[in-house]
This record gives sequence, C-alpha cells and structure tokens, in this order.
Amino acid sequence: MLTHYHMDHVQGLFPLRWGVGDPIPVYGPPDEQGCDDLFKHPGLLDFSHTVEPFVVFDLQGLQVTPLPLNHSKLTFGYLLETAHSRVAWLSDTAGLPEKTLKFLRNNQPQVMVIDCSHPPREDAPRNHCDLNTVLALNEVIRSPRVILTHISHQFDAWLMENALPPGFEAGFDGMEIGVA
Repeated sequence: MLTHYHMDHVQGLFPLRWGVGDPIPVYGPPDEQGCDDLFKHPGLLDFSHTVEPFVVFDLQGLQVTPLPLNHSKLTFGYLLETAHSRVAWLSDTAGLPEKTLKFLRNNQPQVMVIDCSHPPREDAPRNHCDLNTVLALNEVIRSPRVILTHISHQFDAWLMENALPPGFEAGFDGMEIGVA
C-alpha cells in the first residue's frame, strides 16, 4: 500500500523492476504520473490496484479505507480495521480535509499514526503537520494513542528538550503496532 508517489515513499520499489518471480500487487492512489518511469517499467510491480477515497477494500483480512490527505501530490492515508481494532495511518499531510476529519471522528481509531514533521509553530505549515496541528486534530478525532511520524531534525531536537502530552509518542524505525 502506497500513500503517494513522491520519491521518498517509492524509491525502494525501483530495484523490483528487474526482479524475477510472481507479480507484487501495489495498492495506491490513481496518480497517472506516478514517479519517474516506474509505471512505464514496472517489472514485478502490479499497479492495477488503484484505490478510491472512502471505498473500503479487503487486504488479507484487513478492511482498508483510503482517506484523502492534504499534500502537494495526490495522497491517501488509510484506516486499517480488524474486528477488534482500528489504526489510522496518515503520513504526509498538513491538517486533514474536512471529510477525512469527520470520517475519523465517526470511526475513531484506537491508534493514529500521523505526520508530524515540525515542532509547534505559530504559522500553519505546508505539506506536513506541526505538533499544534496534530493536537488540534486529535481534539476532534480523540484517538487514545497518537504516534507521530515523518519527524524532522528540528522536531527531533525539540523532542529532546520537551515532553509530549499523555497519549502521544514519537514513532521510530522498526516500531510494531499490534492490530488484534
């Protein structure tokens, strides 16, 4: 599953153009341009699995709802659901579109993994959230556990000197989030 086709999110796919074996289904937004010539030379990658906003699909027993985000390229977050758990994955966004915010308020995730590239700012950031934006979003969504991701060096330095509110934590490489 891809959120969008910016290089920092798809660069690991390029070597698969020369792979051998069965096709690998890639789920993502219907971005006709994709990234560079990845669509033109997909190799093992099967990009025919485009998804649409708020249209639920099943992925190996997981119910997945694509959610539009605010970014410089067509970008989706995802609500991942099992019978007992909801996790929202919201990477690369500056705030949330109103329809996405309402959807998450009505389908409250137990865990929300959300872009938070910047420390608290007075001015509204572009393309990526700051901590003030994430705090305001969660006032509406009310997820009990918020994991911040896409953290910049500046925000990392801020985190070394400041505590996050209860229920908020910084994500890290290799972190596992259980969905029962």
